[in-house]
Amino acid sequence: MGRRCVFLIGLLGAVWLLASGHGGQQPPETAAQRCFCQVSGYLDDCTCDVETIDRFNNYRLFPRLQKLLESDYFRYYKVNLKRPCPFWNDISQCGRRDCAVKPCQSDEVPDGIKSASYKYSEVANNLIEECEQAERLGAVDESLSEETQKAVLQWTKHDDSSDSFCEADDIQSPDAEYVDLLLNPERYTGYKGPDAWKIWNVIYEENCFKPQTIKRPLNPLASGQGKNEENTFYSWLEGLCVEKRAFYRLISGLHASINVHLSARYLLQETWLEKKWGHNITEFQQRFDGILTEGEGPRRLKNLYFIYLIELRALSKVVPFFERPDFQLFTGNKVQDAENKMLLLEILHEIKSFPLHFDENSFFAGDKKEANKLKEDFRLHFRNISRIMDCVGCFKCRLWGKLQIQGLGTALKILFSEKLIANMPESGPSYEFHLTRQEIVSLFNAFGRISTSVKELENFRNLLQNIH
Repeated sequence: MGRRCVFLIGLLGAVWLLASGHGGQQPPETAAQRCFCQVSGYLDDCTCDVETIDRFNNYRLFPRLQKLLESDYFRYYKVNLKRPCPFWNDISQCGRRDCAVKPCQSDEVPDGIKSASYKYSEVANNLIEECEQAERLGAVDESLSEETQKAVLQWTKHDDSSDSFCEADDIQSPDAEYVDLLLNPERYTGYKGPDAWKIWNVIYEENCFKPQTIKRPLNPLASGQGKNEENTFYSWLEGLCVEKRAFYRLISGLHASINVHLSARYLLQETWLEKKWGHNITEFQQRFDGILTEGEGPRRLKNLYFIYLIELRALSKVVPFFERPDFQLFTGNKVQDAENKMLLLEILHEIKSFPLHFDENSFFAGDKKEANKLKEDFRLHFRNISRIMDCVGCFKCRLWGKLQIQGLGTALKILFSEKLIANMPESGPSYEFHLTRQEIVSLFNAFGRISTSVKELENFRNLLQNIH
């Protein structure tokens, strides 16, 4: 518990005792204190504190980031929601209307995005179309230019590289469709129960680095976790190496962020005329209240700040890629594309100015052989989680789960590609490091979700302070 929080509680307690005459009892914590009192001060494995993140995100970054994500380039995301679950067959599809996803009609998507597909510039698009035509013929066409032939080989090599942390959709599949993210917002859908729990249980139990000696559930939301086991649970987590500990905290932070969204955009009232969405304080408390969650809720919120720092650091590292003069946020509207690139660079330079970035140099910094094995394990675990998203029974939840996992995977790819980014040419194709349009859209939208969650915590804190 941070010093500031301890001092505040002590001061309030003293005032309460003097006013009430209760000399031997402590006043009950307020609803806001029970959720947020421990969510203050410095974060584990970081040199940054919660208060600095709140100020930076809520007042300097969040408004501009939301404006960028409303632009055509970032609002249209191509996704295949019909891929079968690779792990089990008994998927119960959510039948609620709010679980459905409305795909775009062909004429609703800007022509520049459709023609560029997952590319990002007009020049690159024209070149890649030649490459894809050659690949469809089954070999490199000798009539293609030497540069184009090289691009075919290099991009194919890149797509098969070991730097990918996600198993991406085949967006050329007939089942892949464009979705307008603004018209299909992430919010509470009613998808819950055994099917929803099964997804998170598999993610935590089989993909986080759980020691064999731990017999109890790793999923902090699973039944059977009580106060008596809390110290044991976190003692093994603190005993892990920083990479494995970070892996768990990333998944927990993503889980917390999703729960914040669901609580902030909850179906409060429905009539035959309209639906009213808003903040459900009770739902938020059930997920994050320190007493109701037996001490787990505030830890989840601190992990939310941890994933914020990880994705923020990745965006600061990839600035040179977006600064290249031939990079465009290509939609076909040259004026808007130029304005949006300027806004994008403003946001990235703001992010780069953040004073307390996460130091990723501690990742995989030990013995080279062991570090390489650990990095591979890290990557494979994360790729497996990306495949689990095809098992989610709610299509809207699947959409946002796939996007956010791909966005986090892209952030990890960036963090582990620092040398490749530094060696990029100032112009022309970048063969060693490049981002597809899918990766770019998911990267910024995923961070936009985390940024929104941090902003929503301020809203919930204010709402809870009014509860006596």
